[in-house]
Amino acid sequence: MSLLERSGETRTVAPAGPLGEPPASKYDRLIARAQQQQPVATVVVYPCDESSLRGPVEAAESGIINPILVGPAEAINAVARKCALDISAFEIVDTPHSEAAAAKGVELIHAGRGELLMKGSLHTDELMHAVAARTTGLRTARRISHVFIMDVPTHHETLFITDAAINIFPDLDAKRDIIQNAIDLFTQVGLGTPKVAILSAVETVTAKIPSTIEAAALCKMADRGQITGGLLDGPLAFDNAIDPEAARVKGIKSPVAGHAQILVVPDLEAGNMLAKNLSFMAKADSAGLVLGARVPIVLTSRADSVRSRMASCAAAVLYAHARRSSTAIETA
Repeated sequence: MSLLERSGETRTVAPAGPLGEPPASKYDRLIARAQQQQPVATVVVYPCDESSLRGPVEAAESGIINPILVGPAEAINAVARKCALDISAFEIVDTPHSEAAAAKGVELIHAGRGELLMKGSLHTDELMHAVAARTTGLRTARRISHVFIMDVPTHHETLFITDAAINIFPDLDAKRDIIQNAIDLFTQVGLGTPKVAILSAVETVTAKIPSTIEAAALCKMADRGQITGGLLDGPLAFDNAIDPEAARVKGIKSPVAGHAQILVVPDLEAGNMLAKNLSFMAKADSAGLVLGARVPIVLTSRADSVRSRMASCAAAVLYAHARRSSTAIETA
């Protein structure tokens, strides 16, 4: 087993696979698959600290993206010099501050300059304000939502958690879009047909817990074709969603129970606590994407590791290529 440094710590990870095969790590498999595609033009908004600049630089060096850096040119160049990062090959679009950088980044997407948008060191609400603007933003008919892509060392599956960053108390219609966004991402990055668990505190439907009723309704919506591409079950509690023995003890028989790959949380508070619990207690890495806009948005925390940013880029690149291919087929 090799050792990977993460936030000043070491963590045991799986070794590389046989010659010619992707490495065994969940994130490394995503990155290796993205490296087989052509680099995607990526608008990076306000990369004005080391982590937010090193992420796109290393993703570019790995052949995943072609960055366009948007923000105060003097500040970006100062970070590059301080951290010994070579950004000489990248275009820099000079803006005076973070708010202007967010608006300019969205403008560049509208102009067809990039297929991905990536958050730098500005606040999330600054970027999302520009993205969600009704007349100049990147809205579509689909609800915008966030997906955490969690690499949990103690769990054999990559876990998608949604939505833990954008929608605070989503209603049934919003949850339909949240689930569809996550399913589309899972399938289009090449992970197959996902098993989707709609989480609550219990696994039985009760009027005392509204999220159990919504879970049952969402499963019926999937039966009627209103949600497609995944296997849904719910309500499920967290334990019997991811642990086969917990599902067996509770007598829950479904292809999802115990084997869930997408975890749909009742609200942002629950999702945020779940994702951070996995990050800090289970030492999980968390990549993140915003979906439902005109382009995928790499939305990571300013405290995220470069590896998490790289994995976010890889997932976004795979998703962008899949969308491009499906659009080509539809227009053929």
